[in-house]
Amino acid sequence: MPLDPPLVRLQFPALQKSKAIFLDNPAGTQICQPSLKRMVDYLTTCNANHEGAFTTSRQSDALLYEAHAAVADFYNAERAEEIVFGANMTTLTLHISRSLARWLNPGDRIVVTRLDHDANISPWLLIAEERGCMVDWVDFHPEDGTLNLDELRQALERQPRLLAIGYASNALGTINPVSEIIPLAKSAGALVYVDAVQYAPHGPIDVQALGCDFLVSSAYKWFGPHVGALYGRYELLESLFAYKVRPAPANPPGKFETGTLNHEGMAGVLGAIEYLEELGEEYGADFEPELAKTYQGRRLRLKKAMSAIRKYEEGLARALLETLEETPGVTLYGLRDIQRLGERVPTVAFRLKGYHPRRVAEELDKSGIYVWDGNYYALAVTTRLGVEADGGMVRVGPVHYNTVKEIEQFGAALRKLID
Repeated sequence: MPLDPPLVRLQFPALQKSKAIFLDNPAGTQICQPSLKRMVDYLTTCNANHEGAFTTSRQSDALLYEAHAAVADFYNAERAEEIVFGANMTTLTLHISRSLARWLNPGDRIVVTRLDHDANISPWLLIAEERGCMVDWVDFHPEDGTLNLDELRQALERQPRLLAIGYASNALGTINPVSEIIPLAKSAGALVYVDAVQYAPHGPIDVQALGCDFLVSSAYKWFGPHVGALYGRYELLESLFAYKVRPAPANPPGKFETGTLNHEGMAGVLGAIEYLEELGEEYGADFEPELAKTYQGRRLRLKKAMSAIRKYEEGLARALLETLEETPGVTLYGLRDIQRLGERVPTVAFRLKGYHPRRVAEELDKSGIYVWDGNYYALAVTTRLGVEADGGMVRVGPVHYNTVKEIEQFGAALRKLID
């Protein structure tokens, strides 16, 4: 069954309290009610620190383990201990990169791409400088925003130690063919670090099928609180040196979860996954009664939910691209072909002739429509496209709680600005 937008929207309190049209989602979605409830319940029933002998501490530890297990199911990881929580994707990546740096030697090669968010570029540039490594940059095609796979293959022929790659571009919406790229990188002997922040709200993730070594996203991009969650293959997490205080656990994930974590935020992540589970059960998941009670049942529900979201959002992407193509003075960046919606998420970037991107965002705000302008930390993208010095681009990013009607209202407001 297709998603029912009115029912979906009832799960998001901000959508009930505000008449605004939230198209700023690539920088952070609105939070769902189950996530909020989990956070409040945690703070009012078992707010305690880790590993105490008393009741609330035991309850807290059990809930936090459940949050790890839920993210493992969301990513289809093998076990809960492969999930590391942190402040956000950027913090986690800087943390893990520091540990990986100890494995690198002068002259080793690292591959990064110009299509990535800077959080999946700068950490690797920093450790390359520190360890005397070589950095190979892989370009993208400016005309359609797709990665230059020939350049990537050439970079992999040099047998790098690490490939850092995004699942989807936070600026242009391009989905990289990671399921094809990762086996090539592994054959070249490289570790693969995947930034899934922009893909995670839009489609199912399966780290076992992908074969990546690390994958990371932030829950505030998929309807939860400001918390990051990293997957790492257990044997890698176990063998990596961790920068930690001496009393901290020696085993993963605790060795990487420095200090007292955002416990209520982790509870909120569990709530966001429970929301997606319920969505999967409602929209197309058929279960044997016994399977529904198992962890495989949760994984199936999550896969069904994200597949339903993916299908629904293709309609939003189509409407958004058609609206912008029909608007005079608009220059679109990235994939514009309606026949290639399967190669992008619904995040779209554009410029409007005669208008600075900030002014476009400010004028749309007057109509209660929220969009982003600038480079969104995708500095390599805006620099490559030649727009960084002139304000970057305007970015519009619907998710599954948005509607085609909202896209139409956005288009009308944009045309009004031109008129």
